Amino acid sequence: MFLSTLLAMFFGIASGIFTGLFPGIHVNLISVLILTFSPLLLTFTDPITLAIFIISLAITHSFLDSLPSIYLGAPDEAQALSVLPGHTLLHRGEGHNAIVCTVIGSYGCLILGIILFPLFLISMNFIYPLIDNLIGHILALVSVVMILREKKGKRLKSLVLFIMAGMLGIIVFSIPTLRQPLFPMLSGLFGFSIMFVSLYQKSNVPEQDLSIPLKLPFKKAAQSISAASSVGFIAAFLPGFGNSQAAIVANEIITDPTPESFLVLTGGINTANMLISIGTVFMLGKARNGAIVAVKELLSEVTFQTMLLFLIIALIVGSLAALLTINLSKLFAKVMKKINYVNLILSIILLVTALTVIFDGPIGLLILITSTCIGLTASQLGVGKNHLMGSLIIPVALYFLL
Repeated sequence: MFLSTLLAMFFGIASGIFTGLFPGIHVNLISVLILTFSPLLLTFTDPITLAIFIISLAITHSFLDSLPSIYLGAPDEAQALSVLPGHTLLHRGEGHNAIVCTVIGSYGCLILGIILFPLFLISMNFIYPLIDNLIGHILALVSVVMILREKKGKRLKSLVLFIMAGMLGIIVFSIPTLRQPLFPMLSGLFGFSIMFVSLYQKSNVPEQDLSIPLKLPFKKAAQSISAASSVGFIAAFLPGFGNSQAAIVANEIITDPTPESFLVLTGGINTANMLISIGTVFMLGKARNGAIVAVKELLSEVTFQTMLLFLIIALIVGSLAALLTINLSKLFAKVMKKINYVNLILSIILLVTALTVIFDGPIGLLILITSTCIGLTASQLGVGKNHLMGSLIIPVALYFLL
């Protein structure tokens, strides 16, 4: 059992490195493959070992997925908003500091989540019904606050872009044949729109300086970790309330947010969500993300002892993933100065376009083009790209309100 656990953790971490670094390959895809081939795999091992592999994979991915988002501008859903402050730091030569912020958030939420885990478990039964009825109203309120916080001259533009992105999201989620609906939509809204502007402006990423001190006061980091853990708790057991929506809600809690504090927030929510999802499948019998769905299918029931085992695995894997992410970031920072940035951007554009066509064919390509146009419109109008999260907020709010 001990050897099989170690092997499952090793292969889970290796797979998490692959999914974290390779845009378009998500934890859910690997989890589905494990389920699909489980009859064959179970002739060699047992369900618990496969579940440990999936938990290790998901936790590792939650740390490493910030690397392609910040250095390459190729986000998945959990890291879409991190592209914006991440590129701000990247163009200041502080790409590594941006990654360190996400690691601080992820590991901080992992530790705090484990400490508060008993409280989370106790709270789930009576908090779940209350929040379940209010989440649509909360999202609507947050949307209004986001727009009203803009300067008067930008409020109407922000509202228009928010609604345009929301309409796109409604259309995308209404197409049942899409295999990866978020991939082309978020890549266009956040990744491609930034990369095309960089190409037009002939931007060059400056040499990354690993010696620049991180401007993140302890109090600000602690506030971001606390907010991420709290809102990650909500996101973990509410259907449709994803990490990006959670980041927007949590950011409203933080006083005087900075790019660094927001990166701590986005990094933390991803890991907090995954950790607390272990509690929801034990306490409520509900799985709210692809990895935990796969674990639930494999085990049929998650016992108290199994939950404790998963928490121990998450702590060990998270500690290793934090070290891996920081060291890989240093490698990325050194390699960036040796690569032609224009060629790199063009390569990423071609790769994401090819993956979009492979996943969803012409429809996926149309979504990618449309979302890129909306993202470019936001850049042209000088509207904050956080309003483009209407692509997720509006469909989810309507899901809860209607």
